[in-house]
Amino acid sequence: MKIKKIDAYEILDSRGTPTIAARVQLDNEIEEFGFVPSGASTGSKEAVEKRDGGKSFNGKGVKGVIDDADKNLFPQFLGMDVRDQLSIDQKIIELDGTQNKANFGANVTLALSLAVCKAAASAENKKLYLYINSLFKNFFDLNVQMKMPLPMMNILNGGAHANNGLDFQEFMIQPVGFSSFKEGLTCGVEVFNSLKNTLNKKGFSTAVGDEGGFAPEINSSEEALSLISEAISSSGYKVDKEVTFALDCASTEIFKDGNYIFSDNNKMSNKELIEYLTALKSSYPITSIEDGLDENDWQGWADLTNKMGKQTQLVGDDLFVTNKDIFQRGIQENVANSILIKINQIGTLTETIETIKLAKENNYTTVISHRSGETEDSFIADLAVGSGAGQIKTGAPSRSDRTSKYNRLLMINAWENLEFLGRSELEQ
Repeated sequence: MKIKKIDAYEILDSRGTPTIAARVQLDNEIEEFGFVPSGASTGSKEAVEKRDGGKSFNGKGVKGVIDDADKNLFPQFLGMDVRDQLSIDQKIIELDGTQNKANFGANVTLALSLAVCKAAASAENKKLYLYINSLFKNFFDLNVQMKMPLPMMNILNGGAHANNGLDFQEFMIQPVGFSSFKEGLTCGVEVFNSLKNTLNKKGFSTAVGDEGGFAPEINSSEEALSLISEAISSSGYKVDKEVTFALDCASTEIFKDGNYIFSDNNKMSNKELIEYLTALKSSYPITSIEDGLDENDWQGWADLTNKMGKQTQLVGDDLFVTNKDIFQRGIQENVANSILIKINQIGTLTETIETIKLAKENNYTTVISHRSGETEDSFIADLAVGSGAGQIKTGAPSRSDRTSKYNRLLMINAWENLEFLGRSELEQ
């Protein structure tokens, strides 16, 4: 089960932007690929996504990045046991030699890391989620109970994911009032389709944004939440009892010179934004808020956690960037109570698992997440199940780059008798 060959290819993500697929071939002829996503709304401390510059794809090509890896990175792993994920990932980190994968690029390192994991699972003749689950025990001495994740479905887009007047980036629903994953997903799909009908009736566009959610020309969070509430009721489900709301404010995107600047030129301090979020929650059953404040507004985050943390899941994305060292600071300062996990923010699977482990040990909830620039690869669905993360954020139930993850989860759900905890997943 030794690595015989590694190569990589320039492929396209869901925005038509180049990304990387790495292939790992074993001495028994098994081969697997790792595909890498790309984000539009990114934290400043994320691992580096390296690109070529120049004219090709307006500077976003990755052929030169791949050529460098072919020459200086990939040959270093030939002959290694593909099942030793920890040693391979540690070697990736050492060979890169930077804190943020700036040498080879996290898009290269992650493609290799994921391809290794998938090839090892195939070599062991294990389904991928089962193999990922075994990594927690074999390398990190942690017995993780697998379960089906609660979906966090982005059905209405704003911010960097749409060209409308919504400042907050994602308006999501969570089907909390169901006893199975399939029932919960069915609810989410039906609400999504109901929202389309609601928007049509009111004369809004039903074009979709980067993550498959609708992107109508509306200008306030209140209007967005009201439209979704109407869609939930119209589809025969009960707001709050069966379906709750989740927000991704992506507040770093609107933070400038110490204030949060909205598109209508309204300006808020961190205290005013906290009060605004509190008021929204008093009007709508918002059970989760992601990136409610800027990534560097640590005092604001502490105030937000103190104000809303006992009643609301407060998710750090740009704040933590899947980095266990940054996340450790959040734990020590009692900031947030949940972490978003994006594998390309850190650049290897091992580092991702270390961060998930740290969250579990400190009673933070974990949400496995896609990126806005996705591929058809469904790895994160297996990661969500295998890690027992409890929640998955992978867009609206539209566009194959999003539905590939839901379809994979439906298949796993059919194969395994795994628990689905619904609302309980939101509790620390």
